[in-house]
Amino acid sequence: MIGSLNGRLAWKQPPSIIIDCHGVGYEVETPMSTFFELPNVDENVYLLTHLLVREDAQILYGFATEQEKSLFRMLLKVNGVGAKMTLAILSGMSVAEFQRCVQFEDAALLVKIPGVGKKTAERLIIEMRDRVNVDNVTVLPKGQVTKQDAKGEAVDALVALGYKPAEITRLVGSLDTENKTAEDIIRLALKQAASR
Repeated sequence: MIGSLNGRLAWKQPPSIIIDCHGVGYEVETPMSTFFELPNVDENVYLLTHLLVREDAQILYGFATEQEKSLFRMLLKVNGVGAKMTLAILSGMSVAEFQRCVQFEDAALLVKIPGVGKKTAERLIIEMRDRVNVDNVTVLPKGQVTKQDAKGEAVDALVALGYKPAEITRLVGSLDTENKTAEDIIRLALKQAASR
C-alpha cells in the first residue's frame, strides 16, 4: 500500500497530477480542495495517498490532510458511493462542512454537489451519522477561518444558544452568508428568529 508521496510536482491538470519521486512518476487523482493547495510545477509536494485497486485499474488518490483522506475512505464504504462521487463531495465542501451536513441532516446542501441525488444524500446522512464523529474527522482549528467556517461557527453558537438543528438549518440556510463574519450571521439569524 502506498500511504504517501513526497517528490517534485511534475505536472498538474485538474483533477490529476504527476509526482516525480526519484525518477518514478506517480499519477494521482486529487479533490479540488487539495488541488488548490498544490505548489507550482517543479516544486516539492507531499501528499497522503490511498491506492484503490479495481479489476481494470489501480488508481492513486492524494490528499493534503489526514481529515480528507479519512473522510474519503469512510465515504467509499457507503453503498452506492464510488471514488468519483467521493472526489466530487470533497471538491464541493470541506470536511467540516460535510460533518455539519450530516449532523444537521442537510440533504439539500449535499444535493447541490454534481452526481449526488436526493436518495444518495439521504443515504449518506444515515450511514455517516455515526462515523463523522470519530477523532480523525474534526472541524478545522479556530485559526483557519474561511467564509465557510464563519457559517460553521455561527451554527455552533446557535446550537450553544439552544436552537434545534432543523431550526438552525432553516434560519441560516435562507441567509446570504457571503463575506460575512460569524457574528454577522448570528445577528441576522437571531433577528430572523425574532421576527417569526
